[in-house]
Amino acid sequence: MNFERIETVEELDNINLPLYTISTAAKILGISIHTLRMYEREGLVLPFKKESGHRLYSQSDLDRVLCIRRAINENKISIAGIKMIYSLIPCWQIVNCSDEEKSKCPSFTAHDKPCWTFSHKKNICKKIECRDCTVYKDYQECDQIKGAIARLY
Repeated sequence: MNFERIETVEELDNINLPLYTISTAAKILGISIHTLRMYEREGLVLPFKKESGHRLYSQSDLDRVLCIRRAINENKISIAGIKMIYSLIPCWQIVNCSDEEKSKCPSFTAHDKPCWTFSHKKNICKKIECRDCTVYKDYQECDQIKGAIARLY
């Protein structure tokens, strides 16, 4: 899909389509550009980056940030706590990792950051761009994360 130019109305309906510059996203969310960049550094959000290096955010990215903001402001969960919660999403089940792949994957044993922040050189995820991975894309909202974790038990 060409992110430089939207050609169909259906593309506008795609919640994963990167549309918003970092300044526009920050204004919509009511936060600073610095805060968005910090969330990116912490691995909480993966904005699309154009060849020029400019960041673009989708509606899904904004939904993810709103979930993060609620966790911080309403539930008093720290960024480290949010990263730990993301680390509990059973990515190995979602992408159907084999036992061998799980044994080589640091996200299977780690509990301090999301799977999309790890280098995936030796498993099924090595061919997938993290931003396009179902684990990242399909778990943008708080309820989706809760459901994924609950299915483990």
